[in-house]
Amino acid sequence: QVQLVESGGGLVQPGGSLRLSCVASGSFRKTYAMAWYRQAPGKQREFVASITSNGVSNYVDSVKGRFTVSRDNARDTMYLQMSSLKSEDTAVYRCSVGGYWGQGTQVTVSS
Repeated sequence: QVQLVESGGGLVQPGGSLRLSCVASGSFRKTYAMAWYRQAPGKQREFVASITSNGVSNYVDSVKGRFTVSRDNARDTMYLQMSSLKSEDTAVYRCSVGGYWGQGTQVTVSS
């Protein structure tokens, strides 16, 4: 099994920034791709960003230019740097690896 623990969420004003972290452990392998998803109240889960083991990233159109996904393979950790946050970014953000999911971290963008 792979264990995933997210952190870094919180309350931020529109236009602000946050950095989320996802630490992997257990049967995690550094060759695995990692991804961020989010789910807002009353909405379906949405893909946000992903990154391969060698750093190739992919984003949903709505966050391109504002979010940056990265990873530190030495620490088995993935990050999501979020800037120019909007109210519509409010959601629970969860990381996913190989079908495993973390518990999520709440991001609330509000004035």
